[in-house]
Amino acid sequence: MADTAQRPSALAFIGFGEAGRAFAMGLLDCAPGVALRGFDIKSLDGDTGPDMASAYRNHDVTGQISSGEAVYGTDAVFSLVTADQAFAVAQELAAHGLQDQLYFDCNSCSPGTKRAACDLIEAAGGRYVDVAVMAPVHPALHQTPLLVSGPHAREAKAVFDALDMRAQILPGAVGRASSVKMVRSIMIKGLEALTLECVLAGRQAGVDEEVLATLDKSFPGFDWPNKAAYMMERAMTHGIRRAAEMREVAKSVEEWQIDPHMARATVARQQEVGDLRLNAEELADDYQVYADAVLQRLLADR
Repeated sequence: MADTAQRPSALAFIGFGEAGRAFAMGLLDCAPGVALRGFDIKSLDGDTGPDMASAYRNHDVTGQISSGEAVYGTDAVFSLVTADQAFAVAQELAAHGLQDQLYFDCNSCSPGTKRAACDLIEAAGGRYVDVAVMAPVHPALHQTPLLVSGPHAREAKAVFDALDMRAQILPGAVGRASSVKMVRSIMIKGLEALTLECVLAGRQAGVDEEVLATLDKSFPGFDWPNKAAYMMERAMTHGIRRAAEMREVAKSVEEWQIDPHMARATVARQQEVGDLRLNAEELADDYQVYADAVLQRLLADR
């Protein structure tokens, strides 16, 4: 049972995409009485505004006309935007000023970017928390595993516990949690990119089934055909966002004085597939179907 003693009365979501909606959906049941407010830049666009307004209604979130309006009077703020917009959001909110809110920076950014955002938020009156989201937000929703670090990690953990969320403190300064996420993404997002290239080449050569069969023998229990379909769908659906994250990964690797060869290559592959704007939901959940759809578009463009 969640501890109501530390439960906030109002939360703000800055960015209301997949992660924001998943957290809000879970909190509707597990934290009744907590007011949810939100702002997403897409709500100001004539094409995407109606869909965003519908998403607010469906998740019992009160949409606001700016990030400053969304966070005013709240106890804690979830920053859940794309990696390339995370620092800009911190700048915007710092300009508005904060009222001692906990600021949960859940974005996939380099440790350096997080430290720079922390300086802005703290100077503006907020309490910055480095948060790393360590798994896909579906199906766990608000109970997706989180890592938190920084000087306000214990206060953040108390709030997350009260909201029935699953957060673990990683001792150390701001940047520690994001370091885990960045290093992990080299493997996770890189594996997606490698799988894409492997399957696309296999389809073109007419040997994809044989290749995946040999991989299943080399890695028993991995179930390459199903895993390949999952990873390809993720890149098709979220490739642009993943490319933005991998740019932050490359920046992180450079901060650690290593050349980010693999991270940069992953950026290119994720961006390429994301830019195709294919709707995986309209296709059968099968790696060959996904691969053929990607190939058709890529080869047509050439």
